[in-house]
This record gives sequence, structure tokens and C-alpha cells, in this order.
Amino acid sequence: MIDGRQRTIIKVFRKYSHSLGPEALQFLEEILDRHGIQDEDVEFSIETIAREYNKQDDAVMKVSLDILRRVYDSLQDQGADDAKSELLDPDSHLYVIDAFEMPPWNWSHERGTFERSAVPPTIAGTAESRINAIRNRLFVIRQSILRNEHFCPSTIPSRDREHLVTLKSSKQLLGRAGERFLLLGMLVHNNEGSLCLEDADGNVVLDLSKLDGPGEGLYTEGCIALVEGEYTKDGTLEVIAIGQPPCEDRETARSIYGHIDFLGKGSTTLLEDNQYARRVREELSDVYFFFLSDVWLDNPGTFVGLQKMFDNCIENNFIPRVIVMCGNFTSRSIAQGSARDIQRYHENFDALAQLIASYPQITRITHFVFVPGPLDLTSNATLPRRPILSSFTSQLKAKIPRVHLTTNPCRLKFFAQEIVVFREDTMARMLRNTVEVKPNVSGEDLRRYVRVQLFCSFRSLVRCHQLVQTLLDQSHLTPLTSQVQPVSFDFDHSLRLYPLPTAVVLADRYEKYKLTYSGCHVFNPGGFVGSSSTFSTYCPAEGSSEEG
Repeated sequence: MIDGRQRTIIKVFRKYSHSLGPEALQFLEEILDRHGIQDEDVEFSIETIAREYNKQDDAVMKVSLDILRRVYDSLQDQGADDAKSELLDPDSHLYVIDAFEMPPWNWSHERGTFERSAVPPTIAGTAESRINAIRNRLFVIRQSILRNEHFCPSTIPSRDREHLVTLKSSKQLLGRAGERFLLLGMLVHNNEGSLCLEDADGNVVLDLSKLDGPGEGLYTEGCIALVEGEYTKDGTLEVIAIGQPPCEDRETARSIYGHIDFLGKGSTTLLEDNQYARRVREELSDVYFFFLSDVWLDNPGTFVGLQKMFDNCIENNFIPRVIVMCGNFTSRSIAQGSARDIQRYHENFDALAQLIASYPQITRITHFVFVPGPLDLTSNATLPRRPILSSFTSQLKAKIPRVHLTTNPCRLKFFAQEIVVFREDTMARMLRNTVEVKPNVSGEDLRRYVRVQLFCSFRSLVRCHQLVQTLLDQSHLTPLTSQVQPVSFDFDHSLRLYPLPTAVVLADRYEKYKLTYSGCHVFNPGGFVGSSSTFSTYCPAEGSSEEG
């Protein structure tokens, strides 16, 4: 008879697709008894061992007792190492990652893991680029769903098996009218204008007439959705429920794919991540990042606000390690402007470089990161967007020693943390392209979020929740069709939010907000325009942001 402890041990290893024999199970129980682990701490302790086992190169699906002993001995040695370590150097662990420099990792359906593309990505792409990008989105979400406790079958006979949810494919619907199915696919419109669900095997027309209301989130053409319904004789799916795919937290994804270097700056183990996180909290609690959006250089008030911000930093001895300035750097589009408009755009960047260079105490320490906005002059209009043209930023590079002219989106890697910075009017674009009106969310529904602190109305609060949940559940910054949001498909991986980042900066024209969902902190710093000159400060030690 399996007791509670054994059930927990088996459940944890099953999450990593491993099965336990009687000897391995007994060895793990002995470890728990040897260290006096209480029942409430069993899952956490076994999780640590299971993660390390999963990272071993010779790990097999049925847990090997020899490898398990080796993992345990390694963890013991690490715990016994009390040698003093060197002080952390923030600069040596800070990387600004260009979207076009991220290695292209694609999901291999045959191998069941990520595989680095052997073909170098190009802006033009190939005939298969769009198909591969969409399939990657679908399969990345699908593989995480199949690990979810509601979809993963238990190896232990129990009543829970009766409530197991099974995903089906669209090809399995044929000839089975009157039966109920749960499908995962992309919401699209067919040539007749009907809403369909499309997966890797085909598509089916959706009948939403009996749907009371969709689940939480925003539903747009191009997003991935879970749809439950009854297949009819007319060849349609009579939908009774529709929802966003469940979000897999960063720790779970990193524990499985920790050996993959998604950012191209070297991979770290989950144990190393935890050690870095602890030391950052202890040693670098005074490190802060500033995030500014809509820094309109053609508005005189912007320079007044920047000067005030820099003066406050000097007076209070509060110099940030990073200042990220997001576009737009102009209040109106000048892509089709006159020569005078282009010249003024250039002069504004020169004036900004001169202002920043007048604060040597800041430039000696601070990294300045410039992210283009939709109205800024870059060499391409699709996402990811290349940096601002170098002809306008020559003075920035000449006068500021630590300047990074990067892409939109870009990423900051700081020790174990990954921060995604994205400047786009995402809220307006998503709301304009919803395919279904979402009913009002009650206050009770808001309690499922970990922490919420917003500076806007209740209606805006709900919209912020919907947007953040949708993007993180979709594991993508733009879950829209290419007609709505053009994307360079060979670089679609740079828009992916998997594994879930530590933080996402959604620099938007929408109202300022911040919230945490599935352990990922998401915030909009608001516009650095007008008399308010608002911005956000992010503290890596705490993993949270505050209004600047």
C-alpha cells in the first residue's frame, strides 16, 4: 500500500517524466528519514533531487539508483562547501541581449525537446519560416500542457484518473459526431469568415452560440486556445468552454531545460540560479534599474524631467546600475517627414548625449540602454525591430562609455534573472483585435493573482490582468496574426516568453501598472512625458518595481 510520502515522491519524479523502481523509492525514503524531513517539506526536498537528476547527461526515464546516489552525494558536497566566495561583480553578470543575437531554438516534435536550428536565420526568411514559427508556438505550449497535473496521467491507480483531461487532435473528430472533445489550436478565420480552431492536423469551425463566456484573458485571431465542445453532424464544434492554456512557471521550465542556452550567454543550473538569487538579495540590495518610456526628445519638458532625475540621483547618492530608455523618442512620426524634421531628430539625440555626459558620476557606473519605439527610425518595420539608425546616435556612442543601442524587444540578463523589454502599444492592438467580448470580471476572480498594485481605475485593472495573463499564457509577446502585427518569422523565437522570464517590461501608451502573475513581474513604466516625468525603478534583489 502506497503511503502519502511515496505518493508525493512518485508525483514529483513523474513531473519530469521519470518513473521510480522499488529500490530507488526506498533510497529516497531513507534520505528523507536520515535528514528528518517533515511531511510538509517532502515535496520541496524531493523536487531538489529530481531537478538535479534530470540534468544528468546519462539520466534515463526509469530512475537509476547509481545516478541517484551520485546526485545525492553531489548535493551533499555542495551543501558542505562553506568556503568564502568572491564578492559579486554586477557588471560581469549583466548582459544586454539583442533580439537578432539570440540563438534560434526550435521545438522538435520527433525528439520531444528543443533543437538548435542548423540554418542561420535571415530577415527575408524562407517559404517554411512562417509555418515553423506557428508550429513552434503551438508545440511549445502543448508540451507544457501535457506536463500539467490536469493532463498528465498518474502512474498510481487512483480516482484522479477519472477526472483526467485528454487533448485530442482535429483529425480525431471525423466520424464521431455527438462526442465531446478538448482541442488545442490557434484561433483563425477561414475563407468564409467563420472562426475556426486550427492545429497541426487540420481545423474545425467553431459554433459559439451556446458559449456563456470565454475564460480569463483576451482572445484574438492568432492566439492559442483550449476549446471544449461537442462535434456535430454539420462538421462544427459546438463550444461549451474556451480558455487560455495554463502557464508554466519559470522554475519548472528551467528545471527541465536548464541545460539549454536560450539567450546565448551561457546556461546555468537551477541550483546556480538559486545561489545567485540568494547572494543578490544579500549583497546587491542597493542595485536598481530605471525604466523610462516615451522619452519625447522634441518636447522641452523631457529634458527638464531628465535633468531633475539625474540631479536627484546625485543628491541622494542613488545611482542606478542600468537606465533603459524606450521610444518613442519623438512625439510624432517623421518617417515621411521633411529634411528639417530628420535634422531635428538628429539634433535631439545629440542634445541628449550632451546632457547625459554632463553627469560623469552617473556615466562611470550606469549602463544606458536605448530601445526604439514604433515611431523611431530603424532599418525595418517588422518585429523584432532593429536599433535606431546609427547615423542619429553617433554622439551617444562617442560621449557615453556604457551605451547599448539595442533592438525592440531586447532582454537583460542579470545573474539568474531575465528581463524582457518590449516597446509596443500592445494593449490597444490586442483590444482592437479580440474575436470575443469578455464578460466583466468580478472582484472574487482577482484573488487568484499573486500580487496586484495598480495606479488606474478598476476597469483598467481588469484589462491589465487580461493582457498580462494572455501574453504569459501564450508564451509570446504578440499572439496575433502577421496581418495585424508583421513579424520576421525567422526571429520569432526572440518574441517567445518561454521559459517564463523573471520580469517583463511592457512599455505602452496605456496607463501605468504593475502586477505579478505565475511568478513573473510585469509592469508598464508609463510615459516620461508632460510635467509628471514618471518612470519605474526595478530592484533585482526584490524582483519588484516601484514608481520612480
